[in-house]
Amino acid sequence: MNAPLNTSKLAREASDASRQLSDKVMQSAHEAVETTRDYANHALNQADSKLRHVRGMVDPAIEEFASSAQRLARRGIDIAADTSARAQQSLNRYAAVTERYVADQPVKAVLIAAAAGAVIAALLLSARKRRERDQY
Repeated sequence: MNAPLNTSKLAREASDASRQLSDKVMQSAHEAVETTRDYANHALNQADSKLRHVRGMVDPAIEEFASSAQRLARRGIDIAADTSARAQQSLNRYAAVTERYVADQPVKAVLIAAAAGAVIAALLLSARKRRERDQY
């Protein structure tokens, strides 16, 4: 009769040992999860800190780049306006010289204009004939 009692006692002890081992495994797993979570949080905090640091370095560079682009655009606009003003002055000067020439030598000016018109007309007619000939 002792054998069934010993077997029962051994089963209970095995069950208790199994439960204790299971509890220890669960505790270890829980600690591993917590450690992993802490490590992941620490890594994320470090990454966030580094990202903020990099952003702090990049933002001023972007601002400087934008400022330089605006300065260059302003400079280009100023140069274009200056060039336009010079071209207008040159055009006005040439118009005044031409006006004076026509006033001083009207016959010669008309002959030059007629000759230029004749050359332009001849070039246009020649181009038109060549185009018509190439079409056929």
